Amino acid sequence: QVQLVESGGGLVQVGGSLRLSCAAAEGIFGFNDMAWYRQAPGKQRELVASITVGGVPNYRNSVKGRFTISRDNARNMGYLQMGSLDPEDTGVYYCNYYPTPLRVNGGIYWGKGTLVTVSS
Repeated sequence: QVQLVESGGGLVQVGGSLRLSCAAAEGIFGFNDMAWYRQAPGKQRELVASITVGGVPNYRNSVKGRFTISRDNARNMGYLQMGSLDPEDTGVYYCNYYPTPLRVNGGIYWGKGTLVTVSS
């Protein structure tokens, strides 16, 4: 069963903007903190930003002032507004719950992610 669906990625030039969306299955979204993660080519997945159920955000230093995480609990939706994009932001972006990612059938569930490519 699909639990998290990311969308909104694409190819953008340096300095550009993108808005990512995360559609969550109904049930637990409104009861869990959530986060955006990314995985650059050849690198491990890393936490980009998190947001509490009540809307308090936290960001990794490299995206502070450029990215904004938000959520709409009524619609089971999460968002990541990205600006001043840099080639270092290139990667596949995933949403998931935080700090413990969603587990399904005994394993950690990850959606397909959405690819962000920043060209210089």
